[in-house]
Amino acid sequence: MGFFNKLNKGLKKTRDNMSGAINSALYGKNEIDDEFYDDLEEILIMADVGVNTAEEIVSRLRDAVFKKNLHRAKDVQEEIKNIVSDILSGGEEVDMITIPSVILVIGVNGVGKTTSIGKLAAMFKSEGKKVILGAADTFRAAAIDQLEIWAERAGVDIVKHKEGADPAAVVYDTIEAGKARNADIIICDTAGRLHNKKNLMEELSKIYRIMDRQLPYADREILLVLDATTGQNAIQQAKEFMEAAEVTGIILTKLDGTAKGGVVLAIKNDLKVPVKFTGVGEGIDDMRAFVPKDFAESLFSEKTKDEDD
Repeated sequence: MGFFNKLNKGLKKTRDNMSGAINSALYGKNEIDDEFYDDLEEILIMADVGVNTAEEIVSRLRDAVFKKNLHRAKDVQEEIKNIVSDILSGGEEVDMITIPSVILVIGVNGVGKTTSIGKLAAMFKSEGKKVILGAADTFRAAAIDQLEIWAERAGVDIVKHKEGADPAAVVYDTIEAGKARNADIIICDTAGRLHNKKNLMEELSKIYRIMDRQLPYADREILLVLDATTGQNAIQQAKEFMEAAEVTGIILTKLDGTAKGGVVLAIKNDLKVPVKFTGVGEGIDDMRAFVPKDFAESLFSEKTKDEDD
């Protein structure tokens, strides 16, 4: 099954709830009236799009319906899709040009952080890149062991220390190993808890200093992993991490298990942080770069593609 089809299938719960409700609200209408706009706003909020973003979508749709003289339900649905795609666009690109480039991954335990790193490693390797992983989430031995399993599955190298080791020391050794082995991308599993914002900031600041010293000109991403099934709780979690870390993008997991996929819009529009990768399954190849147009298409359409995008 192509990734677009997996995304389409994964968003079924969200699509059934949101797009299905929009279809019902439009059914039998000859004119797009205030009642429909009220219904649409409620539908979007129920899908965890967020109040502010729901209001923006409705406002932009009102303008488009007036300016383009839209009447048919099909045209209104297409306009909503275009608005959603536009809101989600911008900043989702991942520019890993320098050799090596560095990705730091943060997020609380249980959101799929370590699994996402393994899938990212496999994705980059499939693109012909040499990847090395650093097990710098040293708070739990299980996190180190789990990352080692994923490194083996993905067929990439890993650097690890013992449980309780200094995360910054692991990052330092991983960077040195990456340089020595001519790795294209270094991915480090870091902060797996929001135990204390001050401690987290200090931990990450130490890691940043090492990166600045060892790889001063390297491209870097700080990616926060969020669980889509937690809806608005994911937004709150993101806000807390963003107070402690320079988050450049989001990895959104478990889209295939939620009816709250609208949270993607809230993340981008309310937090001003782009979603850069999405996971829609348990397989090692179920992680891809986020494409706003494909997401909007899958959110509102049953269309499929035979090939991966």
